[in-house]
Amino acid sequence: MEMKTSCVRLVLGLVLLMTVSSDANPISLSHPDLCCFRFTYFKIPEEEILNIEKSHSNCPKNGYVFTTPQGRICRETL
Repeated sequence: MEMKTSCVRLVLGLVLLMTVSSDANPISLSHPDLCCFRFTYFKIPEEEILNIEKSHSNCPKNGYVFTTPQGRICRETL
């Protein structure tokens, strides 16, 4: 009987360990994909703008990401 109790405790301990370690990377620690770290201040011609997205709220600086044929450009304002 003592052997069964030890085995059950071992299995429950392993299940608990797997449960705790499986949530090792919570969402709050993950970084967003769309952040601006440097901003440009020149006017982007409207005909060059393919898309505009607001940077993620978890980014250190708020801004807008303008997608153009040449790539992505960050600005603080629209």
